Amino acid sequence: MRRGDLTPDRDRQVEEHELQETRFSSETENVRQYQREQEDDEEEEEEEESVEGIFESREVPSWKKQLTIRAFVVSFALSILFSFIVMKLNLTTGIIPSLNVSAGLLGFFFVKTWTKMLHKSGLLNQPFTRQENTVIQTCVVASSGIAFSGGFGTYLFAMSDRIAKQSGDAARGVKDPSFGWIIAFLFVVSFLGLFSVVPLRKIMIIDFKLTYPSGTATAHLINSFHTPQGAKLAKEQVRVLGKFFSLSFLWGFFQWFFTAGENCGFNSFPTFGLRAYQYKFYFDFSATYVGVGMICPYIINISLLLGGILSWGLMWPLIETRKGDWFPSNVDSSSMNGLQAYKVFIAVAMILGDGLYNFCKVLSRTLSGLLKQIRGKAGPRTSEEPPASPLTPKISYDDQRRTRFFLKDQIPSWFAGGGYVVIAAVSTAILPQMFDQLRWYYILVIYVFAPVLAFCNAYGAGLTDWSLASTYGKLAIFTIGAWAGSDHGGLLAGLAACGVMMNIVSTASDLTQDFKTGYLTLSSPRAMFVSQVIGTAMGCLVSPCVFWLFYKAFDDLGLPKSEYPAPFATVYRSMAKLGVEGVSSLPRDCLVLCYGFFGVAILINVVKDGLGNRWGRFVPLPMAMAIPFFLGPYFAIDMCVGSLILFVWERLDAPKAEAFATAVASGLICGDGIWTLPSSVLAIAGVKPPICMKFLSSATNHRVDKFLQGSS
Repeated sequence: MRRGDLTPDRDRQVEEHELQETRFSSETENVRQYQREQEDDEEEEEEEESVEGIFESREVPSWKKQLTIRAFVVSFALSILFSFIVMKLNLTTGIIPSLNVSAGLLGFFFVKTWTKMLHKSGLLNQPFTRQENTVIQTCVVASSGIAFSGGFGTYLFAMSDRIAKQSGDAARGVKDPSFGWIIAFLFVVSFLGLFSVVPLRKIMIIDFKLTYPSGTATAHLINSFHTPQGAKLAKEQVRVLGKFFSLSFLWGFFQWFFTAGENCGFNSFPTFGLRAYQYKFYFDFSATYVGVGMICPYIINISLLLGGILSWGLMWPLIETRKGDWFPSNVDSSSMNGLQAYKVFIAVAMILGDGLYNFCKVLSRTLSGLLKQIRGKAGPRTSEEPPASPLTPKISYDDQRRTRFFLKDQIPSWFAGGGYVVIAAVSTAILPQMFDQLRWYYILVIYVFAPVLAFCNAYGAGLTDWSLASTYGKLAIFTIGAWAGSDHGGLLAGLAACGVMMNIVSTASDLTQDFKTGYLTLSSPRAMFVSQVIGTAMGCLVSPCVFWLFYKAFDDLGLPKSEYPAPFATVYRSMAKLGVEGVSSLPRDCLVLCYGFFGVAILINVVKDGLGNRWGRFVPLPMAMAIPFFLGPYFAIDMCVGSLILFVWERLDAPKAEAFATAVASGLICGDGIWTLPSSVLAIAGVKPPICMKFLSSATNHRVDKFLQGSS
């Protein structure tokens, strides 16, 4: 079902508003007659289109019965799958699409298959409900979310010696990944955000009526799965997903045979020629990023491509000609004293400019919306505002039923507050033992301000669907890093503080998003909270295991030219370095360019918002443009291919594209993502691909042939 289909009152409200504007009195007989007719129409429409009316005859299970063993078994299996996908995306480009729909769809498929088998054997004790489906989706997203907020491709890996050597600041402090301390760190910092927003769930969902677009869309999808028509469509979607999952997995397996050496295989195919390949312009046949391109909005993919053309097509070739003038000519290509510094710090400037603008915009909207809500509740009624106008829209049956069930199972405020204090105290005591540079009073200050920032992020996500967790993390990098200072381990302190802050605000917005989903599916808030806690605990175990597999399997993990360059790890360490050292270490004119692109990022956002939705949607996004600056445009080309496939599909058969595009994209992402598991096992076992498929220029090929003939 589409969201618009579930709001039948909209047209009626517009007509009522027009009546009020033409100053018809609510006491006249004409208006009364009009109202009676409208109420009759509304009752008929509500009978036909009420979502909860469809499920009225079905019993809503208690919150304990919503938390089934089969739900968590399926959640654990899916969390492993999605953790591999998120980890691969984290360590390649850092662009991670929303996987809520895929989690809900796969959860529905696995449990439906399970219950069907039990039903045939006569062992089925409890039917599969939409509440259980919501629990699975919540648990899986919470678990795989740790693969992002855990910092495996950002702040955590940025502490390693491997990234420090690339940045040329290993003397400032390093902390190499270790399986034990990573798990301990995640368990200490990942649960605080959950307790910080629990007391505000009623205010966010019922009083303020925040939309939470992703949570709302997921809820409507889950509701549709459990109707007869929706179940039939879901079955077809799963079949399509499975087909493209298999194709993607087999394609990854086929490609592996040709990657015996560096720059070998289809992922090094010089699609546009060898000169273009040198500047990262090529199609690398990645099923993952074709699928991501089908999910991401067109403007994001176009922004990525524009950023790649601007940087690798124009700027870097021009700056490269200044070698020996702006920077030394004898430095390594990955040195922060050479061209790499321009790539990283100009990208950082654009990311910070875009983040600062959106932080201020979302914060202003948050405060404005909050003030309106408070004034609306506190403001006295005037004589011009009658207490019960006959033209005031009544609360729908759906909202009445949802509110009643949402308020049924309360989570005590003392439990949330006490849990926050206890976990904060334990965390304040343990974290300084893990990071000597992170003083206990730094952590205490973070925890004092964290609930306010968590609320702001959760409220802003409800308004805009945009979580600013990484922006709050960067704020902690600069604040704590500058406070600690360069001589007292400010670089590592800033990165560790980033992890603490990111986990708090990220889990807070995730939980409120899940509360919205639960509200729309009649899932108990207690069930949502327990599911989120269990999913987070799963993620604290699964994500480090997945990362450790990558870390041990690929010796070149984190290096610029490797399969998994972890580009944001370098960016985050560079931010921390900038916070404690200032800008004196940058090459010539790098700071001027950084100032310029920082301003350009803000200007683009101002223009985008100033043009409004009609024309502003065509303005590129600075954050997306910045990513190819240090990574290259090759993945943007893949994503644009995905966009092109979707565009053509929508023009040829729009209904089918709308129904199955997400399933096709999810299949491509999941198949290629899960291939990393056997490929990692093969790498650890020392099994190497048998063939190296490499592309050479005719002149180089001639020299190779001549050399081989001479040696024979």
